[in-house]
Amino acid sequence: MQFDRLKRRQFVTLLGSAVAAWPLVARAQQPAMPVIGFLDPTSPDTFENRLRGFRQGLKETGYVEGENVAITYRFAENRIDRLPELAADLVRRQVALIATLANGAQVAKAATSTIPIVFLLAEDPSRVGLVSSLARPGGNATGINFFSAELLEKRLGLVRELLPAAARVAVLVNPTGPNSETTSKDAQSAARATGLEIQILNVSTSQEINAAFTTLVRERADALSVDIDPFLTSRRVQLVNLASRHGIPTMYPGRQFTEAGGLISYGSNLMDAWRQVGAYAGRILKGTKPADLPVAQSTKFELVINAETARMLGLTLPPSLLAIADDVIE
Repeated sequence: MQFDRLKRRQFVTLLGSAVAAWPLVARAQQPAMPVIGFLDPTSPDTFENRLRGFRQGLKETGYVEGENVAITYRFAENRIDRLPELAADLVRRQVALIATLANGAQVAKAATSTIPIVFLLAEDPSRVGLVSSLARPGGNATGINFFSAELLEKRLGLVRELLPAAARVAVLVNPTGPNSETTSKDAQSAARATGLEIQILNVSTSQEINAAFTTLVRERADALSVDIDPFLTSRRVQLVNLASRHGIPTMYPGRQFTEAGGLISYGSNLMDAWRQVGAYAGRILKGTKPADLPVAQSTKFELVINAETARMLGLTLPPSLLAIADDVIE
């Protein structure tokens, strides 16, 4: 009987040890939380809507930041020369994928041929070597695209509708940006289509922006159009203030400009575009290869008008323009 009691105590002790070990075994068997590397040429203060949209896209595919996916952020603070070191850092950390935009896409592609890359890009990604074709990307990169040529022509057409007497429009371009070469070429075809004379003004620093507005005033341009570019977006407050100070009607590439006091904007709905990027990221985390995800086009565009700024500039907004506006800021 004493022997049976001894065996019983040994069994209970072993059982207790096994039960105590179960959580450790279970934790060891749980897969590690995937980490997304977010490579951004700009700064965190321009990122709020992007992050909201990106998180929404991830959520639609079953991922919630902090619960079953982590995101490591790397911002270049508008210093494009820092992008290679930031991309290399994400590669060293062996992130599950890299989400990025503009210049960051080509830098990430140069940094890794194995880690999946999901991009948001204004220019044709096949033209800059990111993918083999839109339908069959091949390699490790895919993403969402909105073609700048069509957008520029549309913007200039809206300028013509807002200002029927306009003859000459300047286009502000960052020569170091990802879209500069295509924008300069596309501007000429857009000018022919809209019957406007186009003047390209190159700016890549805050000082050059100030100088460009001095040129605009001196040469009496009828209007200004600002190109899609991370640097120009980061300088939106400066651009809006200068346009207001000098009384220059200005077309912008996104609603963040009109919300800052700009006159009018037409461009991709960035929150929805980033939602699409997030959804692609989620699909890749679930096992889909980037090569099997065709490059998708941004599907939502929005026209936003700041009526208060129009009144300040002494402009009468055409009813036809107000009728098609997605939002009118009063």
